[in-house]
Amino acid sequence: MSPEELQAIELLGRVRYGRLATSMRALPFLSAARHVVDDGRVVLRMHSGFGYHTACDGAVVAYGADNFDTAAPGGDCELWAVQFTGTAEIVRPSPAQCELFGEAPARVNGEMFDPAYLRLEPHFVSVHTLDFNASQPSGHTA
Repeated sequence: MSPEELQAIELLGRVRYGRLATSMRALPFLSAARHVVDDGRVVLRMHSGFGYHTACDGAVVAYGADNFDTAAPGGDCELWAVQFTGTAEIVRPSPAQCELFGEAPARVNGEMFDPAYLRLEPHFVSVHTLDFNASQPSGHTA
């Protein structure tokens, strides 16, 4: 793996959720997904009730995550975003992978959560960082 890929994998391990992007019936969509990293591949857990996982199976998708919601106002911080682009495949996770995912949500949009799993084989990886310090004005008032 390249240094950028290693950095992206390390950063991805700092957050639990991200956004999956692809198209369904020629229209783009985003979906929230839980992720784990296993042997350099990103494994996603999402709700199967929407059918998004079937649209992704065998397709090129993008998966991104960031730490934008964790920045402390007025403090030094580094914001980052990572994106993995590659083909997705429906998989049955191993018991060890299921354990890594942890507890699943009880409901999604009012219906019982029914998990579906995808493995993303990254072909392109990008990392973007934004550095801020406490002396920079925020540009807005509360």
